[in-house]
Amino acid sequence: MSKKKKGLAKFLTGVAVGTGLGILFAPKKGSETREQLKSKLDELLVKAKSLKKEDVALSIENKIEEIKLELDDLDKEKVLKIAKEKARKVQDMAEELVQYVIDKGTPVMEKTANTVREKAITVTKEILNKLEKEA
Repeated sequence: MSKKKKGLAKFLTGVAVGTGLGILFAPKKGSETREQLKSKLDELLVKAKSLKKEDVALSIENKIEEIKLELDDLDKEKVLKIAKEKARKVQDMAEELVQYVIDKGTPVMEKTANTVREKAITVTKEILNKLEKEA
């Protein structure tokens, strides 16, 4: 497969994975979310099949089927683990923002940065609590 075709396949796979993760973390019931993701994957599959380059279409089709298999295997515990990791990352980034503002000596922005940090903590805790209740 040429570099251009591989790049397109990687791009489309990235779009599918990104869309899937976005849907997975949406505040919906897990079964609804998985069905919605499968539907979007089916749409992508139809579009991939319509491409004229057979090897690109086949590559995308194979990746979509792999994602569907992984999706079937995906359980709430895995989602919760990923969510916890992302929550820690968001909280760390918010803490870095506050520290940066403090280090730069901008007290006017310090209050706003602290508010951002507090909101990030609140939001991530709410999401994790919801996921834990569903698990």
